[in-house]
Amino acid sequence: MAPQNYANHTRYVPLFHAVLLPALALTFIGSLVNLFKSLGDPQGQYSASLITVLTACALLLFFFCRIFALKAQDRAIRAEENLRHYVLTGKLLEARLSTRQIIGLRFASDEELAALAKRAADENLTGDAIKRAVKNWRPDTYRV
Repeated sequence: MAPQNYANHTRYVPLFHAVLLPALALTFIGSLVNLFKSLGDPQGQYSASLITVLTACALLLFFFCRIFALKAQDRAIRAEENLRHYVLTGKLLEARLSTRQIIGLRFASDEELAALAKRAADENLTGDAIKRAVKNWRPDTYRV
């Protein structure tokens, strides 16, 4: 595996992103077509309605599973980076740093963390701008 850097740090899971999502989307579209075709047939309409509702629930589950996992990781990253900053400087991260900014800081090496954190707070840098400013990339291979 190539060393992680800004260009390749995003996580892409083909079965999740390229197979499951399109399959769920197509199933939902198909269930809507089936529902509209069954209008006027009470027995068929009931089944088509159930299929549509179940497919919509599966789509929501897909998105919520992803969002909940990322939120939990965001909390862990925030705590880890706050501890790392404290160990390196004796001070907690600035309260004005957003979670997105702290997530960007996790890629900074120990040598550049304190200066980059101060700059991020002072200049209100975006998470992406922080990642681009990192000179010595510290990989995070555990992100989901």
